[in-house]
Amino acid sequence: MLALQKTGALQLLQGGRDFFPALVKALDAAQTWVQLETYIFDFHGAGAEVAEALVRAAGRGVTVQVLVDGIGTSPLPPQWRERFAEAKVDWCVYSPLGTGLNGLSLLVPERWRRLHRKLCVVDQHTVFCGGINVLDDFYDPNHGELQAPRVDFAVAATGPLAVEAADAMALLWWRVQAGYSARQRHMNAAWEKFKAAGYGGRTGTTPLAAANGSGPAGPKAALILRDNLRNRSSIERAYRKAIGKAHREVIIANAYFLPGGKLRRALIGAARRGVRVTLLLQGRYEYFMQYHAARPVYGALLDAGVEIHEYEAGFLHAKVAVVDGHWATVGSSNLDPLSLLLAREANVVVEDKAFAEGLAGILREAMVSQGRRMEPAAHSHRPLGQRLRGWVAYALVRLALLVARQRY
Repeated sequence: MLALQKTGALQLLQGGRDFFPALVKALDAAQTWVQLETYIFDFHGAGAEVAEALVRAAGRGVTVQVLVDGIGTSPLPPQWRERFAEAKVDWCVYSPLGTGLNGLSLLVPERWRRLHRKLCVVDQHTVFCGGINVLDDFYDPNHGELQAPRVDFAVAATGPLAVEAADAMALLWWRVQAGYSARQRHMNAAWEKFKAAGYGGRTGTTPLAAANGSGPAGPKAALILRDNLRNRSSIERAYRKAIGKAHREVIIANAYFLPGGKLRRALIGAARRGVRVTLLLQGRYEYFMQYHAARPVYGALLDAGVEIHEYEAGFLHAKVAVVDGHWATVGSSNLDPLSLLLAREANVVVEDKAFAEGLAGILREAMVSQGRRMEPAAHSHRPLGQRLRGWVAYALVRLALLVARQRY
């Protein structure tokens, strides 16, 4: 059962315009420990500003640990490799693919398990969680300069969420470091890396005091982590439970949308019992599989009365939802098989009317001013070529899932 608890300050951050200044400010105030995990770490624009802040923190003697995904993040540029090494910024790659023929390891289903969560904890006191990579809003590694900013969200929170995130990130850091050391048969080094990750030697009582309730009480919130061990369906369960209890309205904005049968049935069931279910989805072509595989599932949703709006002004990267104006979630998890079944993800669930209504207002405005509502008749009569591409992409996704489930 998801246990929400009082948190400290909680702030919604809209896009890089809010997120990066807040993150850099927190990094510049760090005193002991910075933990950062991201799928993409890019060094253009705002990404370089974050990198500079990490170097400054390490230069003050702060322990700085950065864990990036081996697919999402390109090899560390030489100039930054030198600067990080000189400043003693610890840079680690989660499940690297290697080079040359080693890159074919991506064909192995185990390598489909990626680090997709976006978390940063500063001094066990402040946590940033959301869908925003260390990637400038106006730049994309595949598309270059963007004319419109990427649409995404994160939250900044203090109190218990920061302590929980710090513990989870320290454990994953140790596992990655120890796994490398074990493969190299450096077990003593593995133990040292475990201690360096923060276990057995954490100092500072201020974050723990905040976790135990000192300071002003804030809204109720919970950190949900998805992994491939104990928490395989934690984020999807939170969505289904909230949708199942909805009485008035469900709003979801999601970049890569291909929910499984249970989640689709929850959305259809809510719409059929009179709940207004509105989806803001990616309308701009980015990747073949993600774009086309979602289209075949739209028909049943539209037939049930679900409203689908496609965002076309720029790239939609958000992974957020609001239910009945009081429940909200912001995080890294898409509603597709990669996120819900394979990747490490992190979402924050918030029970707070002001927070939820603030997020809902932003989403409604985006639908009205920058979205295009999909009409059921137009969807059912879309050109044959579009339908064929949709079914091919959908079939490939189903085949990949079948292979993955047989392996696991």
